[in-house]
Amino acid sequence: QVQLVESGGGLVQPGGSLRLSCAASGSIFSIYAMGWYRQAPGKQRELVAHIASGSDTTYADSVKGRFTISRDNAKNTVYLRMNSLKPEDTAVYYCNAALQVHTTSPLTIYWGQGTQVTVSS
Repeated sequence: QVQLVESGGGLVQPGGSLRLSCAASGSIFSIYAMGWYRQAPGKQRELVAHIASGSDTTYADSVKGRFTISRDNAKNTVYLRMNSLKPEDTAVYYCNAALQVHTTSPLTIYWGQGTQVTVSS
């Protein structure tokens, strides 16, 4: 059983910062890519940032220069540092991971339960 647990969300004023964490646990052979998505009320879930196994990163245009994704492979954890937050960054943030639970198992996507980020004065 694989679990992804996010933490670090909350209420922050415009211009402030937050760091989200997402730890994967359980029977894991290898994690390849990890990413952060967000979903605002009434909108579709969108990619925020993605980091591959080789540490190549991808960002949504709306967060480039403000957000930084990183990972600690020893801890099976991905982070999202969010600076210069704007009200339009308000959403539920979800992490995901593409991983194998065994050497012969297929690559499977797992999701966390989400953490709320609210940017408001």
